[in-house]
Amino acid sequence: MKNTLSIVKKHGAEFTNMFVTTPLCCPSRASILTGKYAHNHEVRNNSVSGNCNSLNWQHEHEDKTFINHFKKRGYSTFYAGKYLNQYGKKETGGVKHIPSGWNKWVGLVGNSCYYNYSLSVNGKEVKHGSDPQNDYLTNIIMKYSLNFLTQQNDTTPFFMFLSPPAPHGPFLPFPKYKNKYYNISAPRTPNFGVGGERRKHWLVRQTPKSLSKSVIETIDDVFRNRWRTLLSVDNMVKGIYLELKKKGLLRNTYIFFTSDNGFHLGQFSLPWDKRQLYEFDVRVPLLVRGPGIKKDIEIKHPVLNIDLAPTFLELADIPIPKDFDGESFASYFKYSNKMLKNRTFIIEHQGESTDASIPGCPQYKAGEVHTCEIDCICEDSWNNTYLCVRQLSEKENLISCIFNDREEFGETYNITQDPFQMKNIFPFFLKSSEFGIDHLKQLLNKIR
Repeated sequence: MKNTLSIVKKHGAEFTNMFVTTPLCCPSRASILTGKYAHNHEVRNNSVSGNCNSLNWQHEHEDKTFINHFKKRGYSTFYAGKYLNQYGKKETGGVKHIPSGWNKWVGLVGNSCYYNYSLSVNGKEVKHGSDPQNDYLTNIIMKYSLNFLTQQNDTTPFFMFLSPPAPHGPFLPFPKYKNKYYNISAPRTPNFGVGGERRKHWLVRQTPKSLSKSVIETIDDVFRNRWRTLLSVDNMVKGIYLELKKKGLLRNTYIFFTSDNGFHLGQFSLPWDKRQLYEFDVRVPLLVRGPGIKKDIEIKHPVLNIDLAPTFLELADIPIPKDFDGESFASYFKYSNKMLKNRTFIIEHQGESTDASIPGCPQYKAGEVHTCEIDCICEDSWNNTYLCVRQLSEKENLISCIFNDREEFGETYNITQDPFQMKNIFPFFLKSSEFGIDHLKQLLNKIR
């Protein structure tokens, strides 16, 4: 993403220890919006029953998202793209429902896609088809965004939130990029294709000891197409930058670039998805440029998706609500932070399963697993419900997790010594932390 790197990273800061507190779309997006852990905003997964854009979410949490504070301060606010996965469904208010706090609204109905979708444009449904040039969603989001920017000036402040689904599945690139990266393969990390590990939780123990050639070829194809979809996002970053510059707004505008979850591609023989406690699913990029930020600096201080909301508010000189779980990292913009300041935080996930049997996979009982992408290798299960304590400092880089299962299974990794999380050293816990195993179990009860 050459535009993004040259426009944002080289003129701003890269945070090298950015984490999501839940490695799944809807709970993570809810955390970004509320500044809260999932067990506090109660979005458990991507379904309505899991509180994803449910009526309960709308009544209990939506009017407390950070954007409401901006609107009250007179900001012009704009959202375009994927909101929460179940947005726009009839049972959750349909396209007429516009989440509070947004003056201009272009919300994708349902989950990620690139063609054949509907948008709620300020509460009215606009349908798009499959025209390769005129319906590609990332480009449509860019079109609406540039139109919003042309209406801005230097007298009324604005907040713009752009949420293209890329590189989410179905991994469909814009036609001009469909042949890029044909000779690139997914990274062959030491944990790539290493499955059936005895010292891993139940779901990972079910994966094959090695991946078949056909599965690896499919993983490589997914990897390439993900990169290809991001080229359109890269163009959007450039388009937004040029419009801000043209309007004379660049000098006093902050630009944040990040993601809602990581992704695995073959690690521990899991083909492709997220939802796991490991580094590849919980680490995400974070690039920021704006007033007062030094150019091309690296900041090691650990930051989280729940920190974005309080950071936005502090930059706008708006009081941060006391019930936010996150903390502002705006003070770190002023200098390059080469040292890791100690921080302890939570990573959590509530696993899902389907009551129906998995077609072609008789080895799994109904109610056990969910999301089997290929060759009966499943990416989530009812007992993939865990709570982890992550601790980073100059001296320690540890993660300790316990699972809500019949085994009371645990996983602990010293990531300094074992960056690919191959050796589970549970029951070693974070002795220097306030979180012992009993405290972890108490917290785990909150997400069951």
